Order: sequence, then C-alpha cells, then structure tokens
Amino acid sequence: MKILLVEDEERVSSFIKRGLEENGIQVTQAFDGTTGLRMAQRNKFDVIILDVIMPEMNGLEVCRKLKAEFGSDISILILTALGTTDDIVEGLNIGADDYLVKPFKLRELLARVQALGRRKSVKAQKIHVQDLELDRETKEVYRNGHEIALTAREFRLLEYLMQNKNKVVSRMDILESVWDINHDLGTNVVDVYINYLRKKVDHGFETQLIKTVVGMGYAIKEH
Repeated sequence: MKILLVEDEERVSSFIKRGLEENGIQVTQAFDGTTGLRMAQRNKFDVIILDVIMPEMNGLEVCRKLKAEFGSDISILILTALGTTDDIVEGLNIGADDYLVKPFKLRELLARVQALGRRKSVKAQKIHVQDLELDRETKEVYRNGHEIALTAREFRLLEYLMQNKNKVVSRMDILESVWDINHDLGTNVVDVYINYLRKKVDHGFETQLIKTVVGMGYAIKEH
C-alpha cells in the first residue's frame, strides 16, 4: 500500500512514517499543503493522510481540491486536533473518507488506513467517468447503461485513459502503457485506436468524453 502523509510537524510525521513502514506500508511525506496537493495530483496513492492545520494551504482545502478533481477515486483521512463535532462534520462534508483526532494511538491510525485501503481496492475494480463505467474484473464497459463491445487493446486503452482521467497523456505514454513499447513507432497507431474508441464510446452521445489536446496528447474528462 502507498500512502501520502501531509503533516507539517516533522516529529509527528516521522513517528507516523516509521510506524506505518514497520507494517509494510510505503509512505511518502510532504510538509505543507501546497506540496501535498501537487504530489497527490501527480502520483497515485492508496490513501492520503492530511493534517488540518498546515502552512500555505490547510488540510481541508487540500481535501476539497482533491475531491473536486478525483472524487471517490481518492481516499482521504483527516488528522485534526480540532475534535469538536462541527470540525469533524466540516471535514466529512467536503469529502474526507475518515478522520482521527489528535492525540491518537498508532494502531488505531494503522487500522483506519488499512480499512480505507481495502475499501479503495474494492472500488478500484470499477472506474467511472460520468455515465461511462469500466469493470476491470468482468472486462465489461457500459455507457448510460448500454454495454459497449471492445477488443482487448481498445479495453486497455480506455482503461488507461480512465485511470488518468482529467490528465493529459501523450502518445508516448500510451505506447508505453498500452502497447508496452518504449520508443516511438513512427506510426499513427495510437490515433487510429483513439478513433476506434470514439466511435464506440462517444458516438451518439451529446457529451464527448475523449478529448484531443493539440500538441500534447489525449484526455478523458470528468466535466
């Protein structure tokens, strides 16, 4: 499991990091809200632990921005010294999946993190972008409840785009991840398969999900 820990108190952060790593969890640290937000946007983590009171950007604002961008695809646990009901409700209302009031026992934090990781693993079998749903386990794709028949390569391409929804991926990124090729083929195979997908996924729908970003690559957009 990969965790992003955003906590400005280095002593507390080191204590948490050491305890989680002793239980086989990989921990990446950030010490302010702005850095934590940037790292969460650029990397995949199973759970993000956010302190509330931090320099530059507080944990609630980081949580709000991440949930607006990634929705249920990201799991967030809030650490707070602000233990009143109103503080807790505010955190949950902006999308936090769980909270823990300081001071806390490490074993309780570990249990909460592991529970969020298991929940995310179950959710991760299915990926959603608006009314488009991809099921990794059954290899089925539906849009607005209607099944879409895809070839194995089309499925892998769509899965990659949906895993990186709202991000622009280059043709080289796609070749490496979908075709397992780490050099430019000098062909338009990616563009051809994007067109195949568009005909199956977007044709006949008012909202076109698969976007071309000129000079950069492709993206599948939530909004």
